[in-house]
Amino acid sequence: MNSGKNEAIRQRDLAVLWHPTTQMKDHEWLQLLPVKSGQGVWLEDMEGKRYIDAISSWWVNLFGHANPHISAAVSEQASRLEHVILAGVTHEPAVRLAEKLVSITPPGLERVFFADSGASAVEISLKMSFHYWRNIGEKGRTRFVTLSNSYHGDTLGALSVGDAGLFKEAYEPLLMEPLVAPSPDCFALPREQWDAHANNKLADMRKIFTQHAGEICAVIIEPLVQCAGGMRMYPPSYLTGLRALCDEFRIHLIADEIAVGFGRSGSMFACEQGGISPDFMCLSKGLTGGYLPMSAVMTSNKVYEAFYDEYTTLRGFLHSHSYTGNALACSAALATMELFEQRDVLADNRVLAKQMLDAIAPLRDHPHVGDIRQTGMILAVEMVAQRDPLVEYDWKERRGMKVYQHAMQNGVLLRPIGNVVYFMPPYVINADEIQLMASVAMAGIDLATRG
Repeated sequence: MNSGKNEAIRQRDLAVLWHPTTQMKDHEWLQLLPVKSGQGVWLEDMEGKRYIDAISSWWVNLFGHANPHISAAVSEQASRLEHVILAGVTHEPAVRLAEKLVSITPPGLERVFFADSGASAVEISLKMSFHYWRNIGEKGRTRFVTLSNSYHGDTLGALSVGDAGLFKEAYEPLLMEPLVAPSPDCFALPREQWDAHANNKLADMRKIFTQHAGEICAVIIEPLVQCAGGMRMYPPSYLTGLRALCDEFRIHLIADEIAVGFGRSGSMFACEQGGISPDFMCLSKGLTGGYLPMSAVMTSNKVYEAFYDEYTTLRGFLHSHSYTGNALACSAALATMELFEQRDVLADNRVLAKQMLDAIAPLRDHPHVGDIRQTGMILAVEMVAQRDPLVEYDWKERRGMKVYQHAMQNGVLLRPIGNVVYFMPPYVINADEIQLMASVAMAGIDLATRG
């Protein structure tokens, strides 16, 4: 990776770019990966070396890079209409996509508001919930409830309802203060204890709802998996119980399905596993198959009707961005949904998920692996200093970075979260690629936990 073409683009990059979620000084010693092209689960650098994209390029790519079906749809749409304002204007791709999303999401989600990113979708859902209560005369509802260890994006509103100190500490003076409920995360617990643990955490949520009755607009959760929080997982029973609590206390439930939606959790949407419909569902990432930035907020006609009035009442939802309902993104999303219809993706994913779990089975006896957990096509391995009693590594040791470096040297793109190594590959990965991905990750974990 040190010769000509790769190094040339690296130097040009470092002269002008500022990368996301990155301490740029790291790149004095950590080499950037220059990507020239992608095909299926593979990325190729400027000099022809290939890497398995084990993280779906930040969890967005569902059906592989340069997917012929999605590429053709975007190309065809680009020849007719690339974009048009969606205020006072409409177009077929936006209408078709909204219809499709209403038809495949849980019952009661009947309205679609398009945006451009996951964080924007979260921001919109918060504003809609707050504004709904205002419009129906309950102006005392101004607070939101979040779970400990949660992350919902990096805009100010989304940061406010997250609990990831690393991301939000610098901006605390700018943020609203949420009510924080203990996460139902089941780290290091046997599966047979998950439901009981979740039930205990529902009791904690009830206390918050009771104490702040009439003050709360909504509670926001990542269903089943707290992704950026280290792929921490919990059972569907928590979703079922939380929905019941929200109904009892008349509090909106916002489901952030940005990362876990579109088959990633093992069902089309994670909420389905709890048998619930949220009041708001935030979608992004896999929505366009990794092709174009887009998000959507799904909500009910009941919420929509609270804003539906004469202009002079000033009850309208005045939120926008220029690329709302972009025609190219809508076409990519529609093509992605068509791929779900062409074969039983969820059934195929169950096979792939088992293959991933089987491939890392040797880690179950590793002295520095404290937990192996899986929800659908998300598998996480957590490195620990000691298993029994459990002692976690100091984050400053950057054990995950050592795994990342080893993987890069051996043709696999991983991006550990702290001490958590995870797999979230495209759904087109095969058994041989899974084995290679797992073998490289296991060797990296062994290397990172020595000494």
